[in-house]
Amino acid sequence: MPLDRTTSDARTLRLSVAIVPSETSPPAKEPVVFLTGGPGQDAVADPPVPPGQRINHDRDLILMGQRGDITSSVNMTCPEIDKFIARRVGMVYGAADTGKEYVRAVRECRDRLAPSADFEAMNSTESAADLIDLRKVLGIEKWSVFSHSYGTDLALIYMRSDADAIKTVTFDGVTPPSVAALGWTWASAKQALDAMVAACGDQPACAARYPDLGATFVRTVGEVERNPVTTTVGDTKVVIDGGSLLAWFVPVATHLPADFPYAIDELAHGNPQPVAAQMAMAFATPAPVSVFAWGLTLSIWCREWVPFETREDQLAKANEAFPSFPDSVKAQAPQLPYLREACAAWNVPKGPASIRDITVSDTPALVLSGSYDAQTGAIWGDYIARNLSRSTVVVAPGEGHGSWDEPCGGSIVASFFADPARVDTACTKDPPPPYTIHPPR
Repeated sequence: MPLDRTTSDARTLRLSVAIVPSETSPPAKEPVVFLTGGPGQDAVADPPVPPGQRINHDRDLILMGQRGDITSSVNMTCPEIDKFIARRVGMVYGAADTGKEYVRAVRECRDRLAPSADFEAMNSTESAADLIDLRKVLGIEKWSVFSHSYGTDLALIYMRSDADAIKTVTFDGVTPPSVAALGWTWASAKQALDAMVAACGDQPACAARYPDLGATFVRTVGEVERNPVTTTVGDTKVVIDGGSLLAWFVPVATHLPADFPYAIDELAHGNPQPVAAQMAMAFATPAPVSVFAWGLTLSIWCREWVPFETREDQLAKANEAFPSFPDSVKAQAPQLPYLREACAAWNVPKGPASIRDITVSDTPALVLSGSYDAQTGAIWGDYIARNLSRSTVVVAPGEGHGSWDEPCGGSIVASFFADPARVDTACTKDPPPPYTIHPPR
């Protein structure tokens, strides 16, 4: 692929492509191309294909590692950042020194990559053009698109320039390019917490054992922010403050929801181990190094997201979602602490305003969210569907970020691929799985 289509530069880069062939030959339906998340996850190394659904029964599945990913000839992984994230579990999450160490790791990665990397060429516009070129190289007139998380951002941008070639598109865990930024994250966290609290209220045993679950969570965030808790899990030091508790909730508790009420109740009563064990498992043991392409992540976030929102706008959205959180917690967006400072170190120019355009389309679309998705909440599925005139909006109960990988969401995706006009959403009528109820202490 051309490295930078905006210049006369003749440099190129190589992208990896894998094709999972149709079980039937010849394929009866158009192929599906998969756009995965991050940015920085690699579709070839970690395919976002619904397990057990035989999506390739009658069609080919196409996977392409995005430019900058681990399978690209321009590898923008950052072991410096991976190692910092593993260390951060033992640091005060929102402390200025923690932010400085993060920025130091970002700068070290940039300095190492700078002699061979073109940071400005690692962007969503070029990736969308890569998809067009791939389709043409493969001789495909029409294909369907499956997108997850950041992949939905890329899909919405890609749709603007290759609409006639897209038969259907699936969005799972929506990241709209028109609003994605730091403050955008708060509404998702609030919506997921509300859904998980409501599910507890609907389960008599949970409601009786863990009353006022939402208030307990919010109060505990404030308490540990004022007085951080330090413990150990094996040989791993874990510090729980308000920011790290929120960072635990967003990607971890929502994927392991059964013990959420128990873990929060235990922490509120002085036992940090249930939360700490999950934090250590998710963030520190084992620490994946040089797999996720943080260099690509920062090139896109710092070009297309962060510059389009002021600190004041970011804080206003935090106050709208969680007005009673301490100011120090609201100062850092969930999962994205000190990203503005990191972007100053990464030093890429602001992208064009057009990157934030709203995509309008009449392509048949499935817009899927998990009710427990605290990273890309169902609110954003509703948001993009306003401008997708032939969209089916579905929320899978009790599922988190990446509903395609869960029983209900995976079956919905398979149903849409089988017949976009007759999506089987029967599983959405089932209640979320029950919470685990522990005996009183």
